Amino acid sequence: MDADVIIIGAGLAGLVAGNELIRAGRKVVMVEQENARNLGGQAFWSFGGIFLVDTPMQRRLGVRDSFDLAWQDWQGSAGWDRLDGELPEDEWAQQWGRAYVEFAAGDKRPWLQEQGVKFTPLVGWAERGNGSAAGHGNSVPRFHVPWGTGTGICEPFADKARAAAEEGSLSLRFRHRVDGLVMDGSTVTGVHGTVLAPDDVERGITSNRDAVGAFELRAQAVVVASGGIGGNHEQIRKWWPTRLGTPPSTMITGVPQHVDGRMLDIAADAGVRLVNRDRMWHYTEGVRNWDPVWPQHGIRILPGPSSMWFDALGRRLPAPGLPGHDTIGTLKLLRTTPDLVRYDHSWFILTQKMIEKEFALSGSEQNPDLTNRDLRLLLRSRLGRGAPAPVEAFKDRGEDFVVSDTLRGLVAGMNRLTDTALLDHESIERQIVQRDAQLDNPYSKDVQVMSIHNSRRFLGDRLTRTAGPHRILDPAAGPLIAVKLHVITRKTLGGIQTDLTGRAFDAAGAPIHGLYAAGEAAGFGGGGAHGYNALEGTFLGGCIFSGRTVGRSLAALL
Repeated sequence: MDADVIIIGAGLAGLVAGNELIRAGRKVVMVEQENARNLGGQAFWSFGGIFLVDTPMQRRLGVRDSFDLAWQDWQGSAGWDRLDGELPEDEWAQQWGRAYVEFAAGDKRPWLQEQGVKFTPLVGWAERGNGSAAGHGNSVPRFHVPWGTGTGICEPFADKARAAAEEGSLSLRFRHRVDGLVMDGSTVTGVHGTVLAPDDVERGITSNRDAVGAFELRAQAVVVASGGIGGNHEQIRKWWPTRLGTPPSTMITGVPQHVDGRMLDIAADAGVRLVNRDRMWHYTEGVRNWDPVWPQHGIRILPGPSSMWFDALGRRLPAPGLPGHDTIGTLKLLRTTPDLVRYDHSWFILTQKMIEKEFALSGSEQNPDLTNRDLRLLLRSRLGRGAPAPVEAFKDRGEDFVVSDTLRGLVAGMNRLTDTALLDHESIERQIVQRDAQLDNPYSKDVQVMSIHNSRRFLGDRLTRTAGPHRILDPAAGPLIAVKLHVITRKTLGGIQTDLTGRAFDAAGAPIHGLYAAGEAAGFGGGGAHGYNALEGTFLGGCIFSGRTVGRSLAALL
């Protein structure tokens, strides 16, 4: 035996599982196809938001939350509907979903703080929903922002892994690509694969795939924590569900290229049961990065509620196509409307006053104030005059941004960003005037304007995330800004089916001795803990919870 446990993948789920095993005195080998700079995986690049329920931060902002309300929201969003038949795909997913909400309402925050994660007072209101009390969306703000953004979540665990490697309880095998599982009958006893040539590229940059050797490792158990398919457009199109219409002919990418889902197919070929592979999570508010790290590198805009959203033909999107409300609902709207299928983009139109208050960019590198834990910069960039510097940089340098003092000039600039002039100035002006007419009173029949007023009732949004209601065509709020939006790939919501200990199943629905899965590879638990939708702040949290669960299960078993 080379170790008690082999963990495939050095991302957040693998690090958390490894930390639990090492604390229990177990010996761990962690294999990772990328170099040491990539320790922490995708979590490093994230904004770092964490879904928490009924916290002191919420209560200080006047938010009343509870497990019951959060579980109601989770069920309405998940919509698990594969619960019948001999081998129901959602059987364990539903149980993992409830267990995760219990974790989020219980010891998640104090446990993370014990691990070295620190939280800001900020609580965001993500995925505000489809307009139904029983349907998708967060009834209250639950998106808690850590100091350090994604680095503030993953680096405490990465530091523990580095310390364990120095003292010998953890062996980190970078540039080791797993090509298959080693089986002894029906028991997984190890992994085999290819040693890749050294490559000292910076984090996130595509590395070489030159083979320089082979390896085989043995252990009492193997944990698959290798991530999903977000960097592999071919796999995304293969599993794209018919309920979401036609996949875009072009997409931008929200994760490094090596997030390719390769290990999922290797597991399936070995007889491991994968479920809900047609469930996925891609954003519709992506912009091309003017300073890319990986191929087709995109950044997601985290919008406030005020920008007007238009389709490629210049028609205002109906609900649930409102900024920050319903990611999958908006994706479905854009990809199933017959005359939009040939187009891969949509548009925000907003004002300078809106962009200053409402635009944030997802990613640790796009939030230097939070990532560097710089309180003065945080106060200046979030509460001061002007937009945060990274947002202004995209406005000035990003190829998807148009700025003009007049609507006619704005529409002309928007038409220059498409092969054919698709937008009519008079039509867009009419729709904006109709919307602006709803702002003369503190009430409205316009669903989006209602949402703006609702948002302003939450202190956190009023201070940092929602501009005062104003007319888009008011020159004092200008200049006008348009943003060409693309579908940006991100997360796999299905994966290896596991029980509540993280043990994987075979194709016949029987547990596989010696094989476990965690994180995105396991659909964040059970092969689909999110169901069809996510409430945000739940991807990192799902990696943490499933990794902790698997680590503790194996520590007790071995």
